[in-house]
Amino acid sequence: MKNIIKYSLLTLMLLCSISSKAYTERNLLERQISKEALKEALVMNQKWVPYPTYSDRAGWDKLFGASKEAAIKRGKRYLNYEWRVIKATDYLEYSKTGNRSSMQEPNTSNNSAISALMIAELAEGKGRFIPQLINGVYFTCERASWVLSAHLSSLQKSHSPLPSIDEEIIDLGSGEVGAMMSWIYHFFHSEFDKVDKTIAPRLKYEIIQRQLLPFIHNNDLWWMARNYKKGSLLNNWTPWCNFNVLQSYMLIENDRDKLANAVYLTIESVDKFLNYIKQDGACEEGPSYWGHASGKFFDYIELLRMSTGGKLDVTHEPMVRNMGEYIVRSYVGNNYVVNFADASAKADLAYIPTVFRYGKGVGSQLMEKFAAYLDKKSTKTEEQGRYLSSGTDVYRMLATLSIKEELKATEGTLNHPAYTWYPETEFCYLTNKNKMFLAMKGGFNNESHNHNDVGTFSFYINSTPIFIDAGVGTYTKQTFSSERYNIWTMQSNYHNLPLINGVPQHDGTQYKATNTVFNAKQMQFNIDIAKAYPATAGVKTWNRTYKLLKDKVIITDAFELSNATVANEINFMTWGQVNISKAGIVSVSVKGQKAFLHYDANIFSPSIETVTLTDKRLSNVWGNEIFRVTLKAKTVTNKGKYNFTITQ
Repeated sequence: MKNIIKYSLLTLMLLCSISSKAYTERNLLERQISKEALKEALVMNQKWVPYPTYSDRAGWDKLFGASKEAAIKRGKRYLNYEWRVIKATDYLEYSKTGNRSSMQEPNTSNNSAISALMIAELAEGKGRFIPQLINGVYFTCERASWVLSAHLSSLQKSHSPLPSIDEEIIDLGSGEVGAMMSWIYHFFHSEFDKVDKTIAPRLKYEIIQRQLLPFIHNNDLWWMARNYKKGSLLNNWTPWCNFNVLQSYMLIENDRDKLANAVYLTIESVDKFLNYIKQDGACEEGPSYWGHASGKFFDYIELLRMSTGGKLDVTHEPMVRNMGEYIVRSYVGNNYVVNFADASAKADLAYIPTVFRYGKGVGSQLMEKFAAYLDKKSTKTEEQGRYLSSGTDVYRMLATLSIKEELKATEGTLNHPAYTWYPETEFCYLTNKNKMFLAMKGGFNNESHNHNDVGTFSFYINSTPIFIDAGVGTYTKQTFSSERYNIWTMQSNYHNLPLINGVPQHDGTQYKATNTVFNAKQMQFNIDIAKAYPATAGVKTWNRTYKLLKDKVIITDAFELSNATVANEINFMTWGQVNISKAGIVSVSVKGQKAFLHYDANIFSPSIETVTLTDKRLSNVWGNEIFRVTLKAKTVTNKGKYNFTITQ
């Protein structure tokens, strides 16, 4: 197993990081095919669709297999569903209080009902679910917008959370609804005609107006990157939204010229995303976003491959493989993952089939066996809907059904390499035979879904988190505003980092790691975090070294300040049972695992702050509280060295 992420066009020196924040003109997709060649290669009139027609009962029985009854059972729950009106006040709640759920909760409920009815009808094929499916479709066509209130507020020129009459935009929510509606049109337009010949044309009209035309004519949406300026941020929105649009075009548009133009626009856009992210393949947004970033990118290129009869295929690119394998390498065990940025510490197991499909697509047994390992740990049976998503992503639902037998037949294994080093993103994972897992990061404080966390670490024993990254709470208006860094989870003070001269890290691209070096032979990661702090910290250098030995972790902070006025504080975030009563030792006990943080009691005075977790997104992971252990220096000094050791 390769422990260092390798890629072409770059000679990687093992001991040295290449800290690249630059946008790089790779253009992997555009290099593969011209617009003219794409036009000729496109498989028209939905002949690329690998699934049965609605009336092919034998085909659907084979595809669903043992999942058929679970799909029907789920759909039956919605036969008498009361479609939920989203009131104007539900939209406006976002601008008043920052609450997204008032609008999103009924929206999600309605969309989930439509999805379940659609899948149930495909599984059963007796027409029982079609009347209620038509109700959902017609109800959705009558809505003022398919866009989420939080995104209306940020993307509309009016900045109102209410839909504007003179602007049609595409966001994650509307894009996924548009894609779902496109699949419904594809499978059921003839069945709808049997009920009333106005239904299917109305549905097609709404898809065109809300998804197809805005994509062509609205050049101002940031995720499209049509007016991209180097240095601007891109993230999971770009592959995700383009994938949704691509589905709608391939399922609805049958004019070759129009189709080629739209598909190539998605290619140019997704290439901007690939140029923006690092060639090492790490997802700077964290594992929680892998399924929406790299995972959606794979869905996108898989659909491109099918849509072009295999003429456009980039699965052989090393970068594409690296993007996939990141999710395997970031998995610690017991459903815990390395969760930098806005990621949860708990894995999203809904991605398991996508991981398998991705691995199969790029030829990565590492991914295939990892997906099979997690799949076999599931306690849910196929008859209970094990391979049926409860979401609205029809593409993934059908793709999962198509590979579930292969997934079940694959031997599952979980192997942690001794180290994984992402030299551009500056993530480093180390493990040893005593089942210690140490994860560290460099980078900079303007990454997508950024926390001010340059130089932080997480530490695990037997796949149990000991020193943690809390993650992020429920998204509100504040989360993506100028007040983002007023939220405690975003601040360096609530990561495993120092408060230098009384000053925390600052947000911005210029606040970054320097002199980042990984030494595989010594299992050592070195980083200077001085430039992650503003000038008011007065820090010249703060060299932090992490070293993993066979039975312990050694952390060293060597620093020099220009003018020390306040005693330094070193923070450690943890949970479980924490005890600081014994001088020089912080003991932590979590789920039967014990660890001890050793420090010099002559240099530091310890204290504990209890952080009460009232947000369910956090408490569902950590319980009702976590702790910040602070070691405060007893003296103020311009220069020094601190040593910490973690043992079992």
